[in-house]
Amino acid sequence: MRDQDQSSRGPHLTWAESRFGETTIIPGGAPVRIKVSGLDTGAGLSVFAYEGKAPGGPPLHVHEAQDEIYIVLKGRYLFELGGERRLVEAGGSIFLPRGVPHSFAQLGDEGEMVFMFTPAGRMEDYFRALAALEGPPAPEAAAALFADHGMRLVGPPISLDAQAVP
Repeated sequence: MRDQDQSSRGPHLTWAESRFGETTIIPGGAPVRIKVSGLDTGAGLSVFAYEGKAPGGPPLHVHEAQDEIYIVLKGRYLFELGGERRLVEAGGSIFLPRGVPHSFAQLGDEGEMVFMFTPAGRMEDYFRALAALEGPPAPEAAAALFADHGMRLVGPPISLDAQAVP
């Protein structure tokens, strides 16, 4: 169990800090930092800061029990939600309801987002497990990793070819 000393006071963190002093670096070199833990909210909410270092994003997937909210701080991201594509640029946000297949792709070399899950689910542990890998997982391993953390894979990542990007 993680240290909960700041729970009653509410954590106060800089952009570069993570809730438990850890930064998970996921494949592609992107840091994901916990800003508000499910431990702080009785599992009601988790909030993360993401610092993208390369174009691309996760495969198409579904969270059956969690809603997601993304706020883009820097860069451009293409989101797919229920078969529709939406461009979200710095200053924009998007809500991804539970049960709807979705993905996103960072369109440039750099990007920053704050994103949150409600309820928190097992997303903190998912990012820790993803960071422990030595590279992107094989399809079967990715499906198992997603399933172990409350998600279901339903398709590939968003293609970054010229037809896919507005």
